[in-house]
Amino acid sequence: QVQLVESGGGLVQTGGSLRLSCAASGSIASINIMAWHRQAPGKQREFVALITSGYSTTYRDSVKGRFTISRGNDKNTVDLEMNSLKPEDTAVYYCNVAGRRPGDIIFNSWGQGTQVTVSS
Repeated sequence: QVQLVESGGGLVQTGGSLRLSCAASGSIASINIMAWHRQAPGKQREFVALITSGYSTTYRDSVKGRFTISRGNDKNTVDLEMNSLKPEDTAVYYCNVAGRRPGDIIFNSWGQGTQVTVSS
């Protein structure tokens, strides 16, 4: 089993910043992709950003230039630095990690979500 623990959500005013963190633990042989997704009330979950094992990054258009995804010194952690936050960034943010466990078993795990609220 692979567990993900997220932290760093909260309430911030428009234009403010927050940093989300996600730590993966358990039986992990390798990690291919670490990503963040979000789900606003009444909407479908949507992709926000990802980082590969080779440290390539991809962002949804609406967060480019404002959000930065990075892997921590502990390679099983991923952070999302969010700047210039807007009310439309309000959502529950989910960490998602995909990789392989020992025995070449593929895993795709999700965190429990952390609330980000941006007030206008």
